[in-house]
Amino acid sequence: MERGQRISRIMIAVIIAILIIYACMHISVPEEMGLKNRNKINRMLTRQAEKTFLTGFAYQEEGKEESLGDWLTQTAMEMIPLGTYVEERAASHTDVEDQETYQMILASQANDENMVDENGKLVKEDGQEEEVIQTSAAQIDTSMEKLMNYEYLLGTFYTVDSNTMADPELLNAQKLMGKNMKLDSSVDGPKVLIYHTHSQEAFVDSVNGDASTTILGMGTYLAKILNETYGIQTIHHEGVYDLVNGKLDRSMAYELAEPEIQKILSENPSIEVVIDLHRDGVAEGTHLVTEVNGKPTAQIMFFNGLSRTKANGNISYLANPYIEDNLAFSLQMQIAAANKYPGFTRHIYLRGYRYNMHVKPKTLLIEAGAQTNTVEEMQNAMEVLADTLHTVLAE
Repeated sequence: MERGQRISRIMIAVIIAILIIYACMHISVPEEMGLKNRNKINRMLTRQAEKTFLTGFAYQEEGKEESLGDWLTQTAMEMIPLGTYVEERAASHTDVEDQETYQMILASQANDENMVDENGKLVKEDGQEEEVIQTSAAQIDTSMEKLMNYEYLLGTFYTVDSNTMADPELLNAQKLMGKNMKLDSSVDGPKVLIYHTHSQEAFVDSVNGDASTTILGMGTYLAKILNETYGIQTIHHEGVYDLVNGKLDRSMAYELAEPEIQKILSENPSIEVVIDLHRDGVAEGTHLVTEVNGKPTAQIMFFNGLSRTKANGNISYLANPYIEDNLAFSLQMQIAAANKYPGFTRHIYLRGYRYNMHVKPKTLLIEAGAQTNTVEEMQNAMEVLADTLHTVLAE
């Protein structure tokens, strides 16, 4: 839009310059009248610019008389409506100014991974570190009185990426906790869809060639528990979107995954919950593990995309009408886990892109464990995650 406005200003300036030159060439007046006519031309051009581009401010009832200058300006504007044309054209391309920018945003979104060093700090793209505060095993106060304190809510349950922004209106605990996340039991059919934008993520003791020991296997196990233990009908989609010609390539993973996910949802209208299950990437010295019921359990992190950044504001071509619902779902999961399994979840991470979280109101992107976790720790985490899902969705 800014580019279109710059072009508009340039074209307007050119038109005005042509008009002034024309007027100077064709309006012959005595020397002593030069200043008067220059002032007249200035007033005429200013008035015409107001009428053309600020109509709401400049509108007034005018008489029938029309000067040579008025006629000249009006004729030029009618013959060369460049300003209006450029403004309209710019508006039609506001969302995506060019394909290169669009592809860059998609690639940044697809390649986004949370790198945590051995001290548990998030390493950002510029090499600087940002602290990731993990919840301790101590019980956390989750009373509404505390949650309504924005600083407490933010500091206790969230990490906000430095390139995005959060505010009390966005993170209103009363509103988010008040949303109904329960499944509609009156409708038959599958309720949950699990898939993996990044399907090739493995663990420290994964067996090469054995998908059951990778993040795909964790999705299979989570679906099995939801289906068999909790009676929540779940589909596990094993589509691969981060391999191109047999090579790892995440640059278009989210864009490639969306049509298939939308197809599954259209074929299964009873699905209410969509889970994109990932494995985090951390420094080799970092081990995201806690103990739950005496078993070593990988920690998980809920991840929300806000479709907006500090630099550019709302990313309209990655729009998500369900941001509030997404945030409600992750916060209710976070609170349920904090009450039942202290230390199981890391802080909810807020970042600027969309991550296909617009497909359903109840969508979760989960970073479960990391490459330094064992398959056993991950399976234990799936058991705790399934129980937490049941708490929020069905109890």
